[in-house]
Amino acid sequence: MKLVSLVVFVLLAGGLVSGCFHSAIYTSRAETRWPPVGETVEVNGAPVQVIEAGESGPVVLMIHGASANAREFTFTLAPRLEETHRILMPSRPGHGYSGRPNAADRLAVQAAQMAGALRKLAPGEKAVVVGHSYGGSVALRVALDHPELVKGLVLLAPTTHDWGGGGVAWYNQFAAPPVVGPLFSQLAPIAGPSQVKSGIDGVFDPNDAPENYYEKAGLGLLFRPPAFRANAEDVNALRDELAAQQERYPEIEVPVILFSGAQDTVINPTLHAGKIKHQIADFTLVPLADSGHMPHHDHGAEVADAIRKLAGEGPDQSSAS
Repeated sequence: MKLVSLVVFVLLAGGLVSGCFHSAIYTSRAETRWPPVGETVEVNGAPVQVIEAGESGPVVLMIHGASANAREFTFTLAPRLEETHRILMPSRPGHGYSGRPNAADRLAVQAAQMAGALRKLAPGEKAVVVGHSYGGSVALRVALDHPELVKGLVLLAPTTHDWGGGGVAWYNQFAAPPVVGPLFSQLAPIAGPSQVKSGIDGVFDPNDAPENYYEKAGLGLLFRPPAFRANAEDVNALRDELAAQQERYPEIEVPVILFSGAQDTVINPTLHAGKIKHQIADFTLVPLADSGHMPHHDHGAEVADAIRKLAGEGPDQSSAS
């Protein structure tokens, strides 16, 4: 029995060493393939990577969702606005090349990092804050905790409410705990990239993903073990965080425009959009019958028009519901 245990231990240890070696090589290659771009500012003792587009005009802060980084908006949405707006696209804590402060799985901490980057790069300015999916949860928290910085919100398939259970992938449950998580995350580069590449179309369904989306969005940065674990911590904590946050939405006084894809298979649009529309006074719901979870890609023109409207220019392109 002792011999069997020893053999099992040796095999597990060997697998872990091999996994660590592989992840180190993967990380080096990923960071060469997708090097840091933009600039880095320090907020609350942690670096925040920010990609900028446009040189002047109304400020727009774009906050990406889970599994992503600041590159998410750089090739479809930002180009529609960069000639007339100044766009700030930060990587959330632990994603891209942003550091991760303590308790970064809390929406208040996420929002503080985004707000701090905005204060440093656009002092004295109010911004239209755009949030996609998990980034929508953070955008809402920025409006709640830092209302002096927010001119309006544009939410793209956001998670807004406690969804009642489930919905968290098994690998995120293993990657987040303090002891098992760091070890399990070393295995992320082995199967993660191929799994994500094969699942991209499902996220965009019923529409097609942009050409070379994996490459342009720098999705391979997710599978560096610290980033993979940060993402898992965020996702695992989100339901409880929203349960605490959702009662505060009536405090939001700025206009909110929410784009919701009727064919979204990542979140339940009826639950999230359907609830929050009754909680905010100045609220516009833009239902998209032919869209899924990525409206900023397949309805980028409409989203850009909504941003222009809240920035104080252009016609109202949204339709209330």
